[in-house]
Amino acid sequence: MHITGIITAIIIGLIIGALGRLFAPGKQNIPIWLTILIGIGAAVVGTFLAAAIGVADTPGIDWIELTIQVVLAAVGVSVIAGSRSRR
Repeated sequence: MHITGIITAIIIGLIIGALGRLFAPGKQNIPIWLTILIGIGAAVVGTFLAAAIGVADTPGIDWIELTIQVVLAAVGVSVIAGSRSRR
């Protein structure tokens, strides 16, 4: 992965975090900055996973990679929201 891929993953991560929060079930009592950090992490990890399974470089929009990233963000938001609500 090149540096442009990492920067793109971070920028997309901002959007991915918001989408992950929308797709996460229930109410999430976490701040927006934490949602953004989860989205960035999910975007970076999702990019590496997509590259590992060979779907990162497809012609046009990488729908499979975006789906992986949004699913990871939704899982991350759900896990963090669940752990914060038990405090």
